Amino acid sequence: MCKRILTVDDSKTMRDMVSFTLKSAGFDVVEAEDGAKALDLLDGTAVDAIITDINMPNMDGVTLVKRLRAQQKFKATPILILTTEGGEDTKAQGRSAGATGWIVKPFAPEKLLQVLNKVCP
Repeated sequence: MCKRILTVDDSKTMRDMVSFTLKSAGFDVVEAEDGAKALDLLDGTAVDAIITDINMPNMDGVTLVKRLRAQQKFKATPILILTTEGGEDTKAQGRSAGATGWIVKPFAPEKLLQVLNKVCP
């Protein structure tokens, strides 16, 4: 089972909600406010899964997924996209970048945990 999760979102409120949900379920959570900061953080921090928004300044979530998948150590890491974007074109971009799953905001905490536990058995 996954232990440490990185959540990446430019909204502090959203990071707080995701963090609260995950910590309440027993996960260790680390946070970054955009893709660039997530890459910096991952340079020295090991995580078992990543949950990222798409629309963020500095580096968007699709670019983050592509950059992570290009690194050997993140080839098999589950990466979930948690975003307000629900269009098929955007989902296709996420899938082609290498995202493991997709959750549309606003999210139900139970659904987030269900999907996370599915990709991190």
